[in-house]
Amino acid sequence: MDRREEQPGAAGAGAAPALDFTVENVEKALHQLYYDPNIENKNLAQKWLMQAQVSPQAWHFSWQLLQPDKVPEIQYFGASALHIKISRYWSDIPTDQYESLKAQLFTQITRFASGSKIVLTRLCVALASLALSMMPDAWPCAVADMVRLFQADDSPVDGQGRCLALLELLTVLPEEFQTSRLPQYRKGLVRASLAVECGAVFPLLEQLLQQPSSPSCVRQKVLKCFSSWVQLEVPLQDCEALIQAAFTALQDSELFDSSVEAIVNAISQPDAQRVLPEVSDLRFFPTWAAAVYVNTLLKLIPLVLGLQDQLRQAVQNGDMETSHGICRIAVALGENHSRALLDQVEHWQSFLALVNMIMFCTGIPGHYPVNETTSSLTLTFWYTLQDDILSFEAEKQAVYQQVYRPVYFQLVDVLLHKAQFPSDEEYGFWSSDEKEQFRIYRVDISDTLMYVYEMLGAELLSNLYDKLGRLLTSSEEPYSWQHTEALLYGFQSIAETIDVNYSDVVPGLIGLIPRISISNVQLADTVMFTIGALSEWLADHPVMINSVLPLVLHALGNPELSVSSVSTLKKICRECKYDLPPYAANIVAVSQDVLMKQIHKTSQCMWLMQALGFLLSALQVEEILKNLHSLISPYIQQLEKLAEEIPNPSNKLAIVHILGLLSNLFTTLDVSHHEDDHEGSELRKLPVPQGPNPVVVVLQQVFQLIQKVLSKWLNDAQVVEAVCAIFEKSVKTLLDDFAPMVPQLCEMLGRMYSTIPQASALDLTRQLVHIFAHEPVHFPPIEALFLLVTSVTLTLFQQGPRDHPDIVDSFMQLLAQALKRKPDLFLCERLDVKAVFQCAVLALKFPEAPTVKASCGFFTELLPRCGEVEPVGKVVQEDGRMLLIAVLEAIGGQASRSLMDCFADILFALNKHCFSLLSMWIKEALQPPGFPSARLSPEQKDTFSQQILRERVNKRRVKEMVKEFTLLCRGLHGTDYTADY
Repeated sequence: MDRREEQPGAAGAGAAPALDFTVENVEKALHQLYYDPNIENKNLAQKWLMQAQVSPQAWHFSWQLLQPDKVPEIQYFGASALHIKISRYWSDIPTDQYESLKAQLFTQITRFASGSKIVLTRLCVALASLALSMMPDAWPCAVADMVRLFQADDSPVDGQGRCLALLELLTVLPEEFQTSRLPQYRKGLVRASLAVECGAVFPLLEQLLQQPSSPSCVRQKVLKCFSSWVQLEVPLQDCEALIQAAFTALQDSELFDSSVEAIVNAISQPDAQRVLPEVSDLRFFPTWAAAVYVNTLLKLIPLVLGLQDQLRQAVQNGDMETSHGICRIAVALGENHSRALLDQVEHWQSFLALVNMIMFCTGIPGHYPVNETTSSLTLTFWYTLQDDILSFEAEKQAVYQQVYRPVYFQLVDVLLHKAQFPSDEEYGFWSSDEKEQFRIYRVDISDTLMYVYEMLGAELLSNLYDKLGRLLTSSEEPYSWQHTEALLYGFQSIAETIDVNYSDVVPGLIGLIPRISISNVQLADTVMFTIGALSEWLADHPVMINSVLPLVLHALGNPELSVSSVSTLKKICRECKYDLPPYAANIVAVSQDVLMKQIHKTSQCMWLMQALGFLLSALQVEEILKNLHSLISPYIQQLEKLAEEIPNPSNKLAIVHILGLLSNLFTTLDVSHHEDDHEGSELRKLPVPQGPNPVVVVLQQVFQLIQKVLSKWLNDAQVVEAVCAIFEKSVKTLLDDFAPMVPQLCEMLGRMYSTIPQASALDLTRQLVHIFAHEPVHFPPIEALFLLVTSVTLTLFQQGPRDHPDIVDSFMQLLAQALKRKPDLFLCERLDVKAVFQCAVLALKFPEAPTVKASCGFFTELLPRCGEVEPVGKVVQEDGRMLLIAVLEAIGGQASRSLMDCFADILFALNKHCFSLLSMWIKEALQPPGFPSARLSPEQKDTFSQQILRERVNKRRVKEMVKEFTLLCRGLHGTDYTADY
């Protein structure tokens, strides 16, 4: 055998310049990786080793690293390198070397059968990869050959060692298939070949599992191997014997976990119902096939039900692992096959018994997640069962409803019991992580209850109300707060998402809430959230507001109820604002008190201000001004004091906080009620109430103060952003009502931006352009501001814009908005349209995706204006070729593939609005060899240009063309990398 035969693939294609990847150097690098304390040296070693693994020299050193005198770490690297070469560089291996490579791998696996297990596994993975690459043509009976070879008596390894090595190889084969990079058409062929090979695997596994003499380690491996193979979507009946053997193995504690995994995988496969490769829906099975599948399924139910004693015993003994495993099996059978089992009407009792077993698992004793972790596994089963029942035709559905409605009412009781908090003492010992897991678990229960409402309807609410009523009015025995809280939580879960406005039990519930003795934070929280969930109902029944509002206002003073009380007040103020004027003074007074006492965190303070904005919006202007004065005067005085102080981190936080409070107040304070009257995307402006808008009055009063604050904090982006947010949110809320502020705000923004350009100032300018640029009276100050910020930004581009991607992003969005709302802004002689165009082309080359998207957005607004705006038409004619080249460079590989749709939009706009120019430019631009990619042939470039020029109507087609072309440019066309693209 010559050297070429000895080292498969050594003469293969793709050889790169050698970096001295010798055995000695690889061993030195591995020693450095494992034992060098210096992290930089470790990283360098790892990088070098990664290059070594993919180098042509890997074919030489891999085998030498597997020598018996090497330590396992080195042998492992050698085996891993072989796997990488086989799996990723299969085309490098000449076909005449397949057999020698296969033989060498078999030899090494046999040798390591009694050696290092981690090395054995990597060698098995390498052989599995080779088998997948050769199947089905070059190695048609790969699995049968593996079995036969390892069963040969002439092997020097003992029987158990050979058996374990074979099982390891058979286990990794399906796993390697799942993660392999085989092309899609090859995957189908190999999958079909493996399905046939099951016939060589399953009888062997059955024999080893049922053989009394098989040691535990072999049976463990058999179960793992079975678990691996069933993930190839093996029909359920083909696994029947092995599943039954796995059920028997559940009685062996050493095999329990592996048995559970195997059973669950076998019955959970998406195609476990399938008997024929082309049949995927039981309703379209041939009669005989359906019968076989159902017969197998019906045999499994007694096996699962037979585990109930073991389950109860495990629960009684606190054996969470066993109860968890059995629950997984029951849920897997019910969840994956409920439709088929429901169809077996004559066997309804056995399926109901399975449902009740799952109910037991849902209600398993103990608190999640401290005493049990099983109940959460069952929740999706109840969704599935309900969906399957409701999917039947009306007559059949009525029959199943009769059987399963009582089951679902029982489920509600079980879920509410599981949602109960433990005793205060016990809960105090829980870790923060356990409390968070319990919170998420309760959210899952809440979602389930909401879903169950679809099946049980209004009767569910009546059921909950009756229980709560009995609990609160019973004098026989004291009730626990946990029970009350859970029932309220059930109401809240449903009311948050279901329209309960027509429910006849809500008035009774509102009447019961004040009777609840609240002595616990968790109960108080749920009371608050329940009131919040009923805020829309309260808006339709305002007479009941007074029953619950005092509870909410009282809770505002408790920092532990911060989130629930503030969010509930905000909901009430938003939904019921027109019925709140009688309570306004009290709400404002309580809110002002808690704000001054700084009871709440910043985010809750902001919510509270939004609540007050909703509340004040429904009052008379004089009342609004009066309340605003008392509410914000203390903050204005504080801001005046802070404006005099020398800037420092402490007073910065206070300034940002105060500006945030004002900003959130003005976000919702809308006396013209614009929010109530949006119709689609059109902005409707109602007549302004008599007198000036209160927000404008306040803004004018504090304008000088804000300017004073800005003068000291202009260098601080956070403060500038907070100032801009006040005006931006006010503009969005007030719309035309903001008009009196436009001139002075434009002047202030101009001064701000001229001193220190910041993105937030551009964003506010964009809002002003959007709302006021089309109004003749406001055009002069808007135009002056637009020209000023454009001039300043163009200067920034000359100095180097790369350090300011946020400013460039906002500037591009401003330009696009100007073109959309008022193209006349581009007619001004003082606007250097050419410089703007060139800066936008430069922005297309930024690495930041948002900036590139904004720049593309600008061009898609600009190009349609070529005919109507003369300066735009002129600059496109002069510099459009530069734009096209930048777009082609991006498509050629200089921009992220995720941005290709944006560049396609520019090409489409060029083609639609500048066709004659584009047809000339694109041929010239694609002429130079190697542009926009060296991977393209002249024919491919010509085809692309013709496709683009032909498509002037369908933008989607242009996007597809660009995606196809960019893959060609990057050398990715037809590769696995494009699978999810």
